[in-house]
Amino acid sequence: MRRRRSMLPWAVMLCAIAVVSFHATAAQETEECPGSVGEIRADVLTIDVSGVFGDLERPAVVFLHDSHTDALEKKNKDCNTCHLIEKGPQKDRLSPKFKRLKDISRDDVMDIYHTECMGCHRDLSADGEKSGPVEICGECHRDRPAAVSTRQPMGFDRSLHFRHSRAHEDKCERCHHEYDKTEKKLFYAKEKEGSCRYCHKEVTEENRISLRLASHISCIDCHRTALTEKKVAGPVKCVGCHDVKKQQLIEKVKDVPRIGRKQPDIVLIRPDKQDIDEQELALRTGPVPFDHKTHEGKNETCRVCHHASLDSCDKCHTLAGAKDGKEIRLETAMHQVGSKRSCLGCHEISKREPSCSGCHVFMEKGRKNETSSCFQCHLSALKGTVLSTEKPEIAAEEALRSRRAPPDTHRDEDIPEKVIIKELVDKYEGVEFPHRKIIHTLINNIKDNTLASYFHVEKNTPCRSCHHNSPGDVKPPRCVSCHGKPFDEADLLRPGMKGAYHQQCIGCHKAMGIEKPNATDCTECHKERTKPEKVFSGGAPAG
Repeated sequence: MRRRRSMLPWAVMLCAIAVVSFHATAAQETEECPGSVGEIRADVLTIDVSGVFGDLERPAVVFLHDSHTDALEKKNKDCNTCHLIEKGPQKDRLSPKFKRLKDISRDDVMDIYHTECMGCHRDLSADGEKSGPVEICGECHRDRPAAVSTRQPMGFDRSLHFRHSRAHEDKCERCHHEYDKTEKKLFYAKEKEGSCRYCHKEVTEENRISLRLASHISCIDCHRTALTEKKVAGPVKCVGCHDVKKQQLIEKVKDVPRIGRKQPDIVLIRPDKQDIDEQELALRTGPVPFDHKTHEGKNETCRVCHHASLDSCDKCHTLAGAKDGKEIRLETAMHQVGSKRSCLGCHEISKREPSCSGCHVFMEKGRKNETSSCFQCHLSALKGTVLSTEKPEIAAEEALRSRRAPPDTHRDEDIPEKVIIKELVDKYEGVEFPHRKIIHTLINNIKDNTLASYFHVEKNTPCRSCHHNSPGDVKPPRCVSCHGKPFDEADLLRPGMKGAYHQQCIGCHKAMGIEKPNATDCTECHKERTKPEKVFSGGAPAG
């Protein structure tokens, strides 16, 4: 008895090894046998529709859609084999449901799947062809999924939108529609086209089907029709839209024309007159001139800003907050740093780009200068010119034009070509810093940047990337003026000279993706001295 008990741990271990070996074998079989345990695919669908009538009695069925489509094609069959035609509000269309138009009861739905699926499998087996399960429930209803989905959502960016518009000769009514609640039918509202996502949500609501159903019904049906007419068409299989590699192969139009919807070029952002009167607004910061056209060209979709509808922001986000705007006030909506939908948040994210990050991301915290003032965006309302004009967009355009200027700095003759940094000369030679070259590089990196041309209005702005707490004059204060040789005990957040140089230089290179000089190899910047000499300097022009 004791011998048997002593063997129990070994038996458990052997069982564990056997289980591991089984799963390893299954993983190996995956490469040879499509649909086996652990296979990764983009066409994985989960059949769990009977769940709408209550809890599922068995695990949901994993269905490989493209595998079945391929099998039908070999038999010269198409989508109509599984999907019925239903009457649509505009035209007849393929129903997304399998062999039915409506879900009547749990038993009816189960009977349809069991009868039709297994019946098809039996027919294939009778013809001597490979088929799916026909008898054992556990072959379809599995605790361990037969495949794992890698489905990626399919976006509809400006490039893809333009290609569809061109293919349909700018007939926007082919896709865009609204619902007339009185007439209870769809209609086309010219020049009021919006994103499908504004109406079709993640799940079906009342008489509006989900975005997934709407896009599959409309897009696939259109693609199928085009193929039938021998025209160039988009994908009709799951992998064509939802596989990452296939998405990367989609043609990108380089210069996409602006969408024609009579949208404004320039907008003056200010609260609605119903929320605030002109006198009260004059006491506030002032309205903001917004280059709508330029922002369109910088983004792939209007939903970057207009996340709920194409209406003005203040329709939902009022000064006091409203239910439609989830109680988010207009001021918060525009200034929320952590949100990609807000002006300030989007601008902060743009600062992380390599060409900007060396200056902004690393040294931005704690920097104090007038370029971060509210009046970089907000016009002073005290003059009254913007508010009193009958066409405020004209005043807004003039304000924008007056602010636009390519980033610039001092004359070359006023910028030292090189600076010798003599910190640590007791162990190394002084560092030769290509001062003028770096300034020119910073300017070239942002010369075509629209944000930089608007916000870097002072010609000495690039100087502040290093001289971060000085006005950026021709002769700014030396670094040692603020950073002593040791750190300041009274200000622990201010590094000493050694820390300041290394943090600034190496931090900037890392943020901008500059691989050299190597931060781990001191000699790439510092040449070792043969005769140590204790001399200290905070940096001086060469010569």
